[in-house]
Order: sequence, then C-alpha cells, then structure tokens
Amino acid sequence: MDNKTVFNATVCLIGLLTMLVHIANILVKKGRRKDENALLIFLIFTAAHFACYFGCCFLKTYWPSNALIMSFYTGFYIANNVQVFLLFLYTLFYVEIPKKVRKGLWIGNFSFFALFVVLDIVNVFTRMFFTAEGGAYVRGPVIFLSQGYLFAAFIAVFVVAITNKKLETPAKTTFSVYCFLPLIAIVIQNLFPGYAIAYLSVLVAIEVLFVFLNVEKNLQLAKDEEKLKDVQVRMMLSQIQPHFIYNSLSCISTLIPLDPEKAQQALDEFTEYLRANLSSLTENRLISFEDELKHIEAFLTLEEIRFGDRLKIDYDLQATGFFLPPLTVQPLVENALRHGILQKVEGGNVTLRSYETEDAHVVEVIDDGVGFDVGSIDLSSNEHIALNNIAYRLTKMDKGKLEIHSEPNKGAKATVTIFKQPTAYREF
Repeated sequence: MDNKTVFNATVCLIGLLTMLVHIANILVKKGRRKDENALLIFLIFTAAHFACYFGCCFLKTYWPSNALIMSFYTGFYIANNVQVFLLFLYTLFYVEIPKKVRKGLWIGNFSFFALFVVLDIVNVFTRMFFTAEGGAYVRGPVIFLSQGYLFAAFIAVFVVAITNKKLETPAKTTFSVYCFLPLIAIVIQNLFPGYAIAYLSVLVAIEVLFVFLNVEKNLQLAKDEEKLKDVQVRMMLSQIQPHFIYNSLSCISTLIPLDPEKAQQALDEFTEYLRANLSSLTENRLISFEDELKHIEAFLTLEEIRFGDRLKIDYDLQATGFFLPPLTVQPLVENALRHGILQKVEGGNVTLRSYETEDAHVVEVIDDGVGFDVGSIDLSSNEHIALNNIAYRLTKMDKGKLEIHSEPNKGAKATVTIFKQPTAYREF
C-alpha cells in the first residue's frame, strides 16, 4: 500500500468516526429542529461516503481492475454531488428564507444536480470526465466540467447565506468557510492527484459548520429559553392586575341582585380571563388565534359591562387560522382601552382586524383615543413592559414583529405581523 492510499484511508477513517460522534450527538437530543434533521441526513450520508471510500482504498490496492475503477469513481462523483446537494438543503432550513424563494431555489438546484448525476452516468459510456486504463484512474478531456455542480452549489449556498439579513456575521462566516475551503481543496487536488485533499477539507469544513452553527445555535436557544421563561412570568404578572380583578368582582357583585343572568355571564367571562392568563405561564408553544380571541372577548365583555356606551368594539376578522404566542394581542387591546379611548370622557371605538398576506398573517388593534407621540416614549422601560415583552416574544418565538403607530389626538394602531412558517404549530 503506497503513501497516497495510506493518507486517503486515514482521512476517511477519521472522517467516519467523527461523523458517527456528531450523528449520535444529534440522535440523543429530544425535540430536534428541522435544520437539525437536515443536518442529520447530511452527516449520515457523509459518514457512508467516508466508509465507502475507506473500503475502496483497499479494493483498489489489492484487486485493481478497470471495472472497479469505473464503478468506484462513478459512485464517487455522484456521491460528491449528493453530499453538496444535502448541504444546500440544510442551508435552506437553517436560514429560514421565505417559502416561495426556498421553493424556487430548491427546484433550480435540484435540476442542476440531476443534470450532473446524469452526466456522471453518461461518462461510463463517453469517458469525457475520466476513464480507467490498466486498473488506474485517468482523467478525461473535460474533467473540469465534472466539478460544475459543486462549484455552482457552493456559490449558491454562499449567496443565500451572505445575503440573508437574519443571519449574524459568525454564521455567515461559517457558511463562507464551508463553501470556499472545499473549492480551494479541489483546485489543490487537481495539482496533486491521488491525494484525497478534498475529503480532508470536507472533514475540516464540517467540524467548523457543526461547532459554529449547530452547537452555537443550541447554546443560544438554551439562553433564549431561559429568558423566555422569565418574560412569560413577568408577562403573566403584569396582566393579572389587582385593580382589574377588584373592579371586575365589584361589577359582578353589583349585577347579582339586578341581573343574575348577566352576572353569571360576567362571572364566566372573568373565569375564562383568569384561565387564559394563568395558562400562559406554562404554555410552551404557540396557540391558535381563535384561543387568543376567546381571551380578548372575555376581557372586552367585562369592560363593556363596566363602561357601557363609552366602549364600542368592532371586529373585522378576515383570517383566524394561524398561530401566535399567547398573550400577544390581548395586552394590545387592553392598552388601547386604558391609554386610548378611556382617557376621553365620551370614550371611543376599538377595532380588532386580522387578515392574510402572501408571506404573513397580520393583526391590527386600532383605537380612536387620545393617541401619543411614539418618539417620546421608551418601550423598553418598566412602564411599557407589556409591549416590550410582546415584541421580544414575537421575535424569538415566531419570527414576527410588533409595530406601533400613533399621533396625539389621532388614536393609535398596533400591528402584529406573524410571518408564515413551514409548520404553523411548533414549540418555542
């Protein structure tokens, strides 16, 4: 066995063992994300790729034949393309790009991938990429074209990652390293044929990808989970306000001798309001907008009993079949009442609107109250903790956003945008 074969077999053995460790690390984890499932498939295939190359290193040494060389390198070329294709799929899941863009990229990439797989098979008959002579590998006249898909796919991954505004600089750098390291290795390997330098570069690139993308993301998600728990507790405590409970119970007590049926309705709504607030403390996944709407209606029913004609509610619900973090819209409705229309002697109107766009579901809470100067308030202060918590949870839990628009004496509008996800109902 010559030095080249020893080098190649060693690289493949180390690569195989490393992949098995990473595969086990992902398999034992509960609640894997979609990008982790895509990474798992990529690692399993890479492990199989290393294992096959390791075995063929010995076969080529002890049983050289033209048939073996043609079979081995045909599979080798196809496997390289499959491996990079799986990397591209992992990238699409990781960066969370819009559904239509993701679909277009997938179709284009798959078409190019399929073309080169066909060309690799056609090479068995045309020998344009490589051939076998005397049990040895011999490059064909257009060998450089055999790497066409690899170069195109790596460039596509690089562009998708580097242009994505949601990715931070370390993640973009990691994808860039993974893309360019194998490309450089392919060039070097063409200068020094026989040594599996490309395999060595893939091994190094995967280690960079696994540590700086997957491990780092898991650590960041763990930190975010702890912060979200704290936010949920503060959100719940800020919503169950003693003055609201006192006023609601006083109102129900007054209604009992005057209108027992209405008092019973108010008590039911009060129970629903408390239940929704308390359940939000332990809820660890998105809830349906219909459930959030029940909470809002319970709250508004109690307020309508208290304030009568001063409060008018309009519903314009064009879309309800979506999910969002609990206690997202109800605090906005409460703010519209407390700081908007009830600051006016005559009261006013609150409109709750929901609709669907191509990329998102949108909920708007609009009031014609006293309004305020948005630029003059600090949403991060304790006075506005509810708004701050809503914005934080939307960003971390559902990739959404909260926008506030208002002018003095012209009312206010709070807009919640829930961007569409591949799976609408998922854990935080």
